[in-house]
Amino acid sequence: MLIPKTAEYALRAVVWLADSHEDALPREAIAQGTRVPPGYLSKVLNALRRAGILRSLPGRGGGFALTRPPEAISVLEVVNAVSPLQRIRVCPLGLETHGRRLCALHRRLDLALASVEEAFAGSSIADILAQPTESPALCELPGTRSA
Repeated sequence: MLIPKTAEYALRAVVWLADSHEDALPREAIAQGTRVPPGYLSKVLNALRRAGILRSLPGRGGGFALTRPPEAISVLEVVNAVSPLQRIRVCPLGLETHGRRLCALHRRLDLALASVEEAFAGSSIADILAQPTESPALCELPGTRSA
């Protein structure tokens, strides 16, 4: 199951900010570091700001910053801020005979979505950064990050 592109872009931005060790980063630096198109990133950053995950700092040296430590921000919170997970509550086919009683297929799909929701809720941005790996969490650009 793939998550929507907007949700991945939001996660890239939040992980990048959490790993930057800067007070705030300008949109251009976030776009470059995450390889998200700047125009699309603006919409994502504003949605994250409206959700209370980011704050914007005006003026020179301003940009965007996390409102809380990475340990206090769940993956689910970031995803739901820009592209909420859609659980299956009623028959997607609109069959009146099914109503809220999902058939075996849609019940199984909803259980899978529930598992994803639970995994995302139980994972913080700090967990992503702490995950042992041979490569950095995001793309590495010369002069912007240490290896």
